[in-house]
Amino acid sequence: MDTTQVKLTQYSHGAGCGCKISPAMLDKILHNPVAVKPDARLLVGNDKRDDAAVLDLGNGTALISTTDFFMPIVDDAYDFGRIASANAISDVYAMGGKPVMAIAILGWPIDKLSPEVAQKVLEGSRAVCAEAGITLAGGHSIDCPEPVFGLAVNGMVNIPHLKQNSTATIGCRLYLTKPLGVGILSTAQKRGLLLPEDAAIALKSMTTLNNLGEIFGGMESVKAMTDVTGFGLLGHLSEMCEGSGLSAEIDFEKVPVIASLPYYLKQQCFPGGTQRNWSSYGYKISTLSDEQRYILADPQTSGGLLVAIAEEGVPEFEQKLKENGYDVTAFGRLKSQDHGPLITVV
Repeated sequence: MDTTQVKLTQYSHGAGCGCKISPAMLDKILHNPVAVKPDARLLVGNDKRDDAAVLDLGNGTALISTTDFFMPIVDDAYDFGRIASANAISDVYAMGGKPVMAIAILGWPIDKLSPEVAQKVLEGSRAVCAEAGITLAGGHSIDCPEPVFGLAVNGMVNIPHLKQNSTATIGCRLYLTKPLGVGILSTAQKRGLLLPEDAAIALKSMTTLNNLGEIFGGMESVKAMTDVTGFGLLGHLSEMCEGSGLSAEIDFEKVPVIASLPYYLKQQCFPGGTQRNWSSYGYKISTLSDEQRYILADPQTSGGLLVAIAEEGVPEFEQKLKENGYDVTAFGRLKSQDHGPLITVV
């Protein structure tokens, strides 16, 4: 079978991390009225809004455990496997850890799509796992109405290097390692409007590993870290602010974005997840223009790392970025909470 003729996005109602349940709905799902005795070994668990669970192994190191899966955001099966895998592995990097093993999660509409197409998805996943230095060691599959793929990933971290999204401090500068906009571009693709050059930009962004996170784990000046995915920049920054008891001020003109976004926004190319995101947390944000809202609440798939850096560590951090080929600057800062918006955009 010629797997290149299959367009996976035609078989799913959502795309990538845009499939995520909204933050407001997730709050209701995760609410647990029954008191559960916490596990003393659990450094990060359900009581946190972080990227992964973290278990103290009692020897100075901790196990990081996470899972992430979604429906196709691109048509090509091999690239779908790459994107889904880079996205799942990112949770380990966002905690400052090193991935060590992955297990596949596959849901497949066996009456609609051939096993050869699923094989290509797994080939893409193995390629990204190899790039991350880990093995795709097994997995589980089910017959599913829509194609779904992702990974369960384990990682390791020296406990002093563990990074969380709730430990930022006043005065931290904010950085984002990938530009925003892949949700907008994926919507343009589904509508047949995406230019080839922008398809290549989106694919490169979504398949680039966030392995800088392991390096940042060893930097004391990195006070908090998370990755930006389905809730958009404003959603994940809101979690960082609320977890840390702080607020944020960001300069919209300094937020890294894919340059061609205005072209697609003029054609009303933005995913439904953007409005779900805004409905969940928009009341916490200062007044925005439509363009600002569409970009800052855009659901990202395999997005970049959102990093809070103590001011004194900025020169070293920016040097690390340059050494690894990243040309980004701070787009905002964290400050004490007052009676104003949680996040102010200027």
